[in-house]
Amino acid sequence: MDKKDIVAIYAQESAEGMTDSIVAVPILLDCDKDEDFSEGLEKVGDKIPILPLRNMVLFPGVAVPVIAGRANSNRLINEAVKKNSMIGVSCQKDPEVDEPGLDDLYPVGTIAEIMRVFEMPDGSTTVIMQGKKRFFLKSLTKTEPYMVGVIEQLNDIKVKKQDHEFDALVSAIKDLTIKMVSATMDAPRELIFSLRNNRNYHYLINFASCNLISDTKIRQELLDYSDLKERASRLLTILGKDYQLIELKTSIQMKAHQDIDKQQKEYFLQQQIKAIQKELGSDNMNDIEIAELRAKAKKKKWTKEVGEMFEKEIVKLERLNPQSPDHSLQMQYVQNIINLPWGHCSKDNFNMKRAERVLNHDHYGMDKVKERIIEHLAVLKLKNDMRSPIICLYGPPGVGKTSLGKSIAKALGRRYVRMSLGGLHDEAEIRGHRRTYIGAMYGRVIDSILKAGTSNPVFVLDEIDKVANDFKGDPESALLEVLDPEQNERFHDNYLDLDYDLSKVMFIATANSLASISQPLLDRMELIQVSGYIAEEKMKIAQKHLVPKQLEAHGIKDRKIKFDNKALRLVIDSYTRESGVRELEKKIAKILRKIALKIAMEEEYSPVITVEIVRDYLGVEEYTPDKYQGNGYAGVVTGLAWTAVGGEILFVETSLSKSKNAKLTITGNLGDVMKESAAIALEYVRSHAVRFGIDEAVFDELNVHIHVPEGAIPKDGPSAGITMVTSLVSAFTKRKVRANLAMTGEMTLRGKVMPVGGIKEKILAAKRAGIKEIIMSDENKKDVDEIKSEYIAGLTFHYVSDISQVIDYALLKETVS
Repeated sequence: MDKKDIVAIYAQESAEGMTDSIVAVPILLDCDKDEDFSEGLEKVGDKIPILPLRNMVLFPGVAVPVIAGRANSNRLINEAVKKNSMIGVSCQKDPEVDEPGLDDLYPVGTIAEIMRVFEMPDGSTTVIMQGKKRFFLKSLTKTEPYMVGVIEQLNDIKVKKQDHEFDALVSAIKDLTIKMVSATMDAPRELIFSLRNNRNYHYLINFASCNLISDTKIRQELLDYSDLKERASRLLTILGKDYQLIELKTSIQMKAHQDIDKQQKEYFLQQQIKAIQKELGSDNMNDIEIAELRAKAKKKKWTKEVGEMFEKEIVKLERLNPQSPDHSLQMQYVQNIINLPWGHCSKDNFNMKRAERVLNHDHYGMDKVKERIIEHLAVLKLKNDMRSPIICLYGPPGVGKTSLGKSIAKALGRRYVRMSLGGLHDEAEIRGHRRTYIGAMYGRVIDSILKAGTSNPVFVLDEIDKVANDFKGDPESALLEVLDPEQNERFHDNYLDLDYDLSKVMFIATANSLASISQPLLDRMELIQVSGYIAEEKMKIAQKHLVPKQLEAHGIKDRKIKFDNKALRLVIDSYTRESGVRELEKKIAKILRKIALKIAMEEEYSPVITVEIVRDYLGVEEYTPDKYQGNGYAGVVTGLAWTAVGGEILFVETSLSKSKNAKLTITGNLGDVMKESAAIALEYVRSHAVRFGIDEAVFDELNVHIHVPEGAIPKDGPSAGITMVTSLVSAFTKRKVRANLAMTGEMTLRGKVMPVGGIKEKILAAKRAGIKEIIMSDENKKDVDEIKSEYIAGLTFHYVSDISQVIDYALLKETVS
């Protein structure tokens, strides 16, 4: 046979990732009718180089390309090409074996001639070789630099001439071969033509055995047959089964194709799977899931509109292909509808005594707040319509606003959910995204209801004062629908596109300040102020709650460790400055960590924590408590201020200096409102100079400098108005300020004293600083009356309506030295 007789090359499945295996290209040779492929075999002795192949069985007469990647295989091929010698080809039993031995190879192989060699860019070698004759591998004489084996050549038992049965076998094999090649390959006409006109029966049988049988073991079984007629008979049986499978696959594809329109072509493979499942008679999992959803829907207590919408979406789900992306999105949507607790409410526990016990156990003090909450629960019990009030707890950080929500849920026996609104700036976070968007989801309100599993949880909207808005919408406006009792029974989530009843949910909002909350939103909530704690309350909270909690958290609950009262007071006064107890809990935890370390290292420790131990563990005192600084200077007056962490005292100082161009200087990091208060104060003093005994000429001769110490801290607000006027009058007249006196109040240009807020915090700050008397607007008297008597014990209040009353009482006739 001439090496030019390659007439067709065609692609077929390859052995992926394998070297020394068949390449995905079978080759059809044009051979004579009686050619037996024995040319050159006279040079082959009983020893021959053996090339092991993966997933490939070579038959006599058949030419195949092979990739040789192993070093030994490359050496064998190179030497065979140089010597122009034949080689033996044997298939491995296990393709994963890299260095096969005699037991790893099938004993029957094929003597082959190397027709052409191609060096590939990746360093491997592609060899086109043609089978010549079968052999039996008796043994291996060596394995390096390549295998050499002792072989015995095997002769095929040829068929007698005029054997009509064999002719029929070959004719059937040829027809099946052409059909299979046409059905499974995009065969060129030349290949079909060559197959149809090939008259070498021996070659046709071997070609079909080598290239149309995918199972390596079956190919090897066919090679083992010495009788060509038996090989043909076995081959015909195998090809017949394979062609039936091909026909079934084609039939399935045709059935699937009839159900596919232009919009569904991309799901072609999924339709094949569906058709296969139908042929096999297997259950359709999608139908089972839909049936389960319908069964769950029958148990739901939803409205007629929701039921109709659900059925509509289920029908849409049934029409979608289970393998399509839209199916999973639709399934998720339907499951979300089913999982919502439509009309399912937990049973409320309206035992008022128990609710009171729970609140008292979980929170110390806060009597006014707890009283208001108990009243709300009582109304809820008496109304019996399940409509819950919407409460807003506002106050400084760390005073227990969020934990109050937990206690209310515990008292009522309801589920508790919390949604943090801090930094929220997208309206879709509340109402959800429309389903037209990729990755659309329901809003966080519906998400929280799903987590709660009931339609009447206690729902805490944390940090409602920190909601932001930008180009994505205004979440605060979206909250109006959630928190409006007249609207929230039909809350519309964009993702669900259904109305959900939120009227039974008890919403509890928390905020640090009401200033940033819009008026419409405030109008929808019942406001309850949660004030800061005085030092005595913090002591009780620490002893009753914080210390036991941290002892348990640090694993030393059974060690009988106690805090000395003086030690706790030192932590409160000198290591924390807050209205709440959050920082206090951190300091207690830090002390207990030090003790836990000593216990773990088996060192000695004191079970009673004293002042000395606190200083040793916490280091230098971080804060110096505000103290009244006396009245030895003119123009220095003590004021009261409210901050986010509670009340503080502040000092307003006025200094006068001679100047040709008199001016007002204001320092101390003051805000615009406070600067305006200073300008109003100076203008008032100037216009009433005669009344206060001040020479009017000094206003053109003296610079006025008003300073509020601690310049690193921003300060603002109108409540220092009367303090600034008193400071200015004292500075101009040199009159002494009454000792142990503080004041707070806004003033007008007419001298009227206006009420201010934060009275409780300011009074607590004054008491801590050693103040004995406080001046404030008479309109603030109602705020003082609401404060517990123990908080104001030892304090005297002077209520005024005009600034002249302030000056008359605050400034003594005595002048400073």
